[in-house]
Amino acid sequence: MVKVLLVEDNPLNMELIIEILQSQGFTVDKADDGEKAVIMTEKSTYDLILMDIALPGIDGIETTKKIRSMPQYKNVPFIALTAFAMAGDKERLLNAGFNEYVSKPLDVHEFVKKMEKYRK
Repeated sequence: MVKVLLVEDNPLNMELIIEILQSQGFTVDKADDGEKAVIMTEKSTYDLILMDIALPGIDGIETTKKIRSMPQYKNVPFIALTAFAMAGDKERLLNAGFNEYVSKPLDVHEFVKKMEKYRK
């Protein structure tokens, strides 16, 4: 079973994404800010990390950099979850260390399709 860390500060988005992931067979842990996400990744290992970008405190880009610096997370896929959808945002996030980009509001069908490749 694929273990996912979902980092999302919006409770409704978190609930929706957890429901989708669990229905697809993923195990999901959640963090509502970057600091909690870093602590959780120090205590447990995840196969996939979904990261909101606009988080309170440490933003998703800095949180990703901190987690990526841990040896066990060098090759773990990180997916940016963001409402940033301006020209250049996707490229900026991919250059910041994310493997994929999912824009919000979520297109459930597209999200499910994207997640299929991460199921083992």
